[in-house]
Amino acid sequence: MRGVNRVMLIGNLGKDPEMQFLEGNIAVAKFSLATTETYKDRAGKQVAQTEWHSIVLWRGLAELAQKYLHKGSAVYIEGRLKTRSWDDKEGNKKFTTEIIGDNLIMLDKRNDGVSESAGTEGQDFQSPTSDSSQEDISNEKLPF
Repeated sequence: MRGVNRVMLIGNLGKDPEMQFLEGNIAVAKFSLATTETYKDRAGKQVAQTEWHSIVLWRGLAELAQKYLHKGSAVYIEGRLKTRSWDDKEGNKKFTTEIIGDNLIMLDKRNDGVSESAGTEGQDFQSPTSDSSQEDISNEKLPF
């Protein structure tokens, strides 16, 4: 039986994307994404709970992120979970779980042409390495 490893997030960037270029001039962008859930506790008080996610984008999506995204940008990210491990300086095993994004939709509103990203609102960018059999997701098809 085949498994499913899909993640869909809507949130805001916690920092500007950090860009790196690997051997062969392959672009990689990394940034944190905050998603916030609000609910009322037993006393009726509104409670906000924020989760932080590590996002990794490759190649063309990484370059788009560097060009158009900044701290606070609202985005929809679709991708898969990837867990990595390594040994730190003291020999302790460390783990991190990242979302490897293969679909990005910028959700920020346009600022009357003032913004560098003018004209990109709601545009859907997909990684060229993503499975072409996947259905494109547009703003009208989001389940929330």
